[in-house]
Amino acid sequence: MACNPHTLSLRFRSSFFSLYNSPLSPRSLPNTLLRSSLSSQSLNSTIHRSIATVSASKFTWDDVFNIARSRNDSSDLRGFFDKIEICNRGSEKRNEFISFVIEDQMVGYVHNGFAEYLRRFQNVFIFFQNNSYGNHADNHVTLHPNLETPEERTRAVADVVKCLGEELIPGIRNELYPVTSSFGIPAFFSLERAAAPYFGIKAYGVHMNGYVERAGKKYLWIGKRSEVKPTYPGMLDHLVAGGLPHGISCGENLVKECEEEAGIPSSISNGAIPVGAVSYMDIDGYRYKRDVLFCYDLRLPEGFIPKNQDGEVESFKLIPVSDAANVIQKTQFFKPNCNLVIIDFLFRHGFIRPEEFGYLKLLQSLRSGDCS
Repeated sequence: MACNPHTLSLRFRSSFFSLYNSPLSPRSLPNTLLRSSLSSQSLNSTIHRSIATVSASKFTWDDVFNIARSRNDSSDLRGFFDKIEICNRGSEKRNEFISFVIEDQMVGYVHNGFAEYLRRFQNVFIFFQNNSYGNHADNHVTLHPNLETPEERTRAVADVVKCLGEELIPGIRNELYPVTSSFGIPAFFSLERAAAPYFGIKAYGVHMNGYVERAGKKYLWIGKRSEVKPTYPGMLDHLVAGGLPHGISCGENLVKECEEEAGIPSSISNGAIPVGAVSYMDIDGYRYKRDVLFCYDLRLPEGFIPKNQDGEVESFKLIPVSDAANVIQKTQFFKPNCNLVIIDFLFRHGFIRPEEFGYLKLLQSLRSGDCS
């Protein structure tokens, strides 16, 4: 497929690069300002780009430990609610999206603005006026009927993503995600990971809490992401986490990520226990993230020391679970979706109790997205 060099307007290019280089970050905004700004699509985009691509995380482990050990009201859950809210922005913007339909199945959502770029590829995308799929715009987009097989669809859409390029879809990784209407069914085709939110497809990942029990007290292994990571550089992360690519099971992917990210051999990682899932829905400009994270717990031997193998983690520290909870409540040091998985851990291990005001609401909010 030939690409038109003028596909992207100069105005878009200019606005993108000014956005990309913005110094704003959620950590630099008071919580009240952050909350009030969530209704603004332009500021949403600025915040997302900043936290994802500009290192707004120039903190040290000393900063983490100083905050972790500060006094905290364990019955106040507001800090947890704030972190879940950050992962679930933009619900009022859903009417700006149209349904993406394959073989009469709704697989995603496409923003009206992004759809204008796709309309230029008439041999790949077809647009219809129809309200059958319950969307607000009374229309939907599908793939051209000549694209009959998953392989043909994958190649055709990949060509479109390549033509649109980094200026419209930043962070292309050459990693494919399956496009399905729900987890576990055969994929209609596979899509570049970076493009997944621009097509609003469900994306799945595996996140593992690696913990140690010592003298009756639980500790979490926490990683600090490399400062050269293209996404969320320098922020705190789980011991092991990763997206779920096409053609690999959750368990297989977890074992692979354990070896790559923390040097955990399969003889240990095979003991990881699947404990459920969390989900969130985040609308940010053209992006509609519908993510489901499969959660795992792995109790590690006291003497085990994780060691990163792929250069994506700067260092690891073993932190009391209650201290990690304190950091989540008081800072935005953690990569945003990691907060949800650790909050889920806090529920399951009794660190958040039913006596605390908002217990059930917080528990329900961990699955604010389409968990299917």
